[in-house]
Amino acid sequence: MSEKIITIFGTGRAREGDSAYQLAYEVGKLLAQAGFTIANGGYGGTMLAAAKGASEAGGEVVGVTCSAFKNSTANKYVTREIVTGSLDERLDTLIKLGQGYVVLGGGTGTLLELAKVWELKNKGFLKTDKPIILLGGFWKPLVDSVASDDPESSRHVKQADRPEQAVKLIIDDS
Repeated sequence: MSEKIITIFGTGRAREGDSAYQLAYEVGKLLAQAGFTIANGGYGGTMLAAAKGASEAGGEVVGVTCSAFKNSTANKYVTREIVTGSLDERLDTLIKLGQGYVVLGGGTGTLLELAKVWELKNKGFLKTDKPIILLGGFWKPLVDSVASDDPESSRHVKQADRPEQAVKLIIDDS
């Protein structure tokens, strides 16, 4: 069987003790326990938290980093680093790697990640069996707002309040 990779998107600004950090840690750990490899941007914040959770559960972590960030290094939990030359290449790599996506709260970078994966799904460029799971309520107002203009679009994203729900949705779609 080939490697099952779930890409996790989220903020690099979360710190230990933050609810976003804890959500990322828990989902990384539960995905690894369920046999998934996780992929993310490989740096700090929720990327570090998910990687730590996966690593502590014995899982593999793919960190997709960007050489344009001159003084950045992958976090210590990354077991396989893929270095890309631009933000676009980094995001495209994370999307290609994922057989599913978990999106945590975040800023404009996470918004870009969600928007791209969601639009690719809406336009049929991503396989229908690749779930997009929004973990926590952060993006719900955005999804509701977009759905008011394009009701069909919201069928491509699923909401999960807790990490256990997110992992169950991914397993059920696998």
